[in-house]
Amino acid sequence: MKLVFIHGPAASGKLTVARELAALTGLPLFHNHLVVDALLAVFPFGSPAFVELREAMWIDVFRAAAAERRSLIFTFHPEASVAPDFPERVVALVEAAGGGVDFVALTCAAEVVEARIEAASRRASGKLSSLAQLRELEAEGAFAYPPLPAAVTVDTGVTAPGDAAQHIRDALNLP
Repeated sequence: MKLVFIHGPAASGKLTVARELAALTGLPLFHNHLVVDALLAVFPFGSPAFVELREAMWIDVFRAAAAERRSLIFTFHPEASVAPDFPERVVALVEAAGGGVDFVALTCAAEVVEARIEAASRRASGKLSSLAQLRELEAEGAFAYPPLPAAVTVDTGVTAPGDAAQHIRDALNLP
């Protein structure tokens, strides 16, 4: 079982690249907004119940996938409401089941993020889509998170999504 753990800031192209990677490899895509959106239907973002259930649901999916030896792609936006040891616990869980986690960092310049953040597609999917709110959250430290490892790093400001997915597939020896 292989977990491809794609992380990066808001509007760095995590979901877009992950969709391309899923199409190339046939791996299922379990993007973070599947759980976030389900919980937002009931709980405010960042509320204690939201934070607890979000992490529990992510972990439960990883545990079940590892038990069935199902590889998958996961997207993650590092932010302060997620426990700092979450990635380490994911690695321990997957490795205990005989699998492995490959971290992929998506990066891009702040100007690229700012140009993308208010895209209609982000608004339509319920993602953070206000430049003013992004700046406010950054100023409040909402995205403070310990550095994450990266077996592969892709600058999505200069690399097209399909090319990024091909690079990730090749670098990680994915099917």
